[in-house]
This record gives sequence, structure tokens and C-alpha cells, in this order.
Amino acid sequence: MPGHRILVVEDFEGFRRFISSTLQQKTGFEVIGEAADGLEALQKVQELQPDLILLDIGLPKLDGMEVARRVRNLVPGAKILFVSQEHDADVVLQAFSLGAQGYVHKLDTRRDLLRAIETVLGGDRFVSSGLVSHI
Repeated sequence: MPGHRILVVEDFEGFRRFISSTLQQKTGFEVIGEAADGLEALQKVQELQPDLILLDIGLPKLDGMEVARRVRNLVPGAKILFVSQEHDADVVLQAFSLGAQGYVHKLDTRRDLLRAIETVLGGDRFVSSGLVSHI
């Protein structure tokens, strides 16, 4: 039985591979694609119709915030979980205002990523514990 279909969007290849390999070890998650920039992300979102998009903010060609804004029209049912080094409260709040269901700070990825994905796919919001005091 196929799992939740996940697209990983991250410009730093080493971190993208870390996320993908972490997810491939977990039953119920299927990494269906990866993208290294915002334009490629939109193309893959349209082509692959993922259930969940793990999205960085600082992307070349088109930033993650604009990708999130456009995803709403391309695949309205897709959930967005930002995984970013940005920790400014305004940035986190903007991410949620664009329809994100979750936000994980990159420093918290090892601890929070799988729990964040399960929470978001379960229909609830998630914010890294390291960011909660900021917002």
C-alpha cells in the first residue's frame, strides 16, 4: 500500500538527501520527487500532485513563500510544511498566512521532522519547539 506522497524542495543537496533518506526509512511515507529551486518545485507539484510538500524558504529562482502562494492554485489539497533556517516570527507567521500547516527550523529537523509530518498529515498545525517562544 503506497504511503503519503511527499515532495522535498530544498536547494542544498546534502540537506535534501538527508531529508529524503530519513523519510524513506519510515513506513507510510513515499518521497515521490525532489526539487532544488522554486520553479522546478512548481513544475513537480503540478506533475506529481503530492500530499505533502516539504518546502525551504530560501530557494533560487522563486522563493518558498511564492511557491506556497502558487501551490494553493495548483494543488489545493496539498499540505505544506516549511523546513527553513529562517526563525524570525514575522516569517513564520507569513508562512502560516500563506496556508502552511507546519514550520520546522532546520536546526530542529532531526528531532522534529517526522513528528511534524505526522501532525500536519493528521490535520493539525506544527511549529518547532525552538520557535514557539518567538511567535
